[in-house]
Amino acid sequence: MPAGSGEATGPGGVAEALAVQEELRPLVDLVGPGPSAPATMAGLDVAYSQDGDLLAAAVTVLDARTLEVTESAVSVGRPAFDYVPGLFAFRELPALLAALDRLTVVPDLLVCDGHGLAHPRRFGLACHLGVVTGLPAIGVGKTPLVGTWDPPADQRGAWSPLRDGGDVVGRVLRTQDGVKPVFVSVGHRMSLENATAQVLALTPRYRLPETTRTADRLSRDALAEAQAQAQQAD
Repeated sequence: MPAGSGEATGPGGVAEALAVQEELRPLVDLVGPGPSAPATMAGLDVAYSQDGDLLAAAVTVLDARTLEVTESAVSVGRPAFDYVPGLFAFRELPALLAALDRLTVVPDLLVCDGHGLAHPRRFGLACHLGVVTGLPAIGVGKTPLVGTWDPPADQRGAWSPLRDGGDVVGRVLRTQDGVKPVFVSVGHRMSLENATAQVLALTPRYRLPETTRTADRLSRDALAEAQAQAQQAD
């Protein structure tokens, strides 16, 4: 992985976490344009135990042409930070970085199950991961974190701007005819236009990108295995 990918960000409290966001936010590249034809795209997702004390972070690397998983990695551990709205990335970042470091390939694009610029302080998980790893990154959220929008047309590929405080922070994108849209935002080293194109390339059949679907399954399986092992140890 690029230099800096192994840096686990573990602030001691809310004030320190906010300071980290303020320090890193100017480093975000919101212009890109990013890779127009990435060879590999990585999905990142995290599953939590019911009590929230255990998590499993998963990374799946997909061949961009076939959308088949070519490599994957997981990291199981404890959340690194308390749940605080707007600071969610700090809970997951160390485990996601650990999983990324276990890959033998460097993905051309990170696709996060979450948000990038479409964040109250314009620095969501996709931005944080992109800056720390140096890799192009985008966020694809199932639900919005901020902003207002007009519903896009019902056809696949239709979109409308996601606006917050007068800024366009992302797009509300219809990935399949007549299904709920997803919320796309730039993380790092990508343009919004390119981010939209890559999400459509990753959704030939389903609402959610194949990167998200495969990483979600892997994280859930890894969590279930860890919990089963813990029960056997007891």
